[in-house]
Amino acid sequence: MAHKHQGRASAAHGEVVSGASGPDGAVGGGDATPSDHDVLHVQPDKFVPGAFVVSGGGVEHSFVDPNDPTHLEFPYMQRISEAIDVWVPAGERPRVIHVGGAGMSLARYVAFTRPTSPQIVLEPDERLTEEVRRELPLPQRSGIKVRPQDGRTGLAAMPADYADMIIVDAFAHLSVPGELVTGQAFGEYDRVLRDGGLLAINVTDTAPFTWTHRVLAGANRSFSELSVCAEPGVFKGRRMGNVVILCSHLELPMSALMSRGRGDAFPYRWIFGEELDRWRGAPEPFDDAAPQGSPVSWDARTHFE
Repeated sequence: MAHKHQGRASAAHGEVVSGASGPDGAVGGGDATPSDHDVLHVQPDKFVPGAFVVSGGGVEHSFVDPNDPTHLEFPYMQRISEAIDVWVPAGERPRVIHVGGAGMSLARYVAFTRPTSPQIVLEPDERLTEEVRRELPLPQRSGIKVRPQDGRTGLAAMPADYADMIIVDAFAHLSVPGELVTGQAFGEYDRVLRDGGLLAINVTDTAPFTWTHRVLAGANRSFSELSVCAEPGVFKGRRMGNVVILCSHLELPMSALMSRGRGDAFPYRWIFGEELDRWRGAPEPFDDAAPQGSPVSWDARTHFE
């Protein structure tokens, strides 16, 4: 793991927690109690002139370069942006729902690469949204609308077959809220997505990935096609890190996805098909009656200070 005050190139080997910390998102967060140190704020980035981060608790939750919305500093966001580019042809205007907002990095990416695409960001932290709007204003006619709602409440209000893509990137006190990864939650994602839509989820976990395996079990109840990716060191259990999950009813374009990230400084490894079936096993999915948030590594607080 990286240590304090090392550059982001070194820190990239560690965990990058993103999304925002909503007031209702303590599900699965254990007995963590937010303090002033945990409150998210917009701050100038230490490494990239003119860029900003949304950070709190010693962890960066968003990176925003107002001069270049395609500059996605976090590797997991690069993987999701690659999925967007492969899934949605240039020139199209997809309907995108973002569960978790923070600095709205991926919403800005879609707005820049696919102008006027209608996007809804579900972000319950109204104070943070106000600060982001003030310090990092969204472009005019961006197509981005922010609703002060948690993910499940916001999705429940959505009509069926509404979205082309749903991106889930939400954290509460460094943990993915458990209610966002139950079997019932995946049923909601499936209901709101159009036929042929894509669901992308960012989570954090570490070996033996018991929690992620149960998440995938819930996903597989609603979606026939799944794939996951993470840095090789994360898969090998050397550290906790980001794991990106893709879900759809259509075949996932794995060759294109793997070729796009091959030249990165910290390339992710994709697992899919029979290899993924062996890796995830057959555990019981999480249920709304007993949701469980993702594991928390408190060492993650030191990765980006």
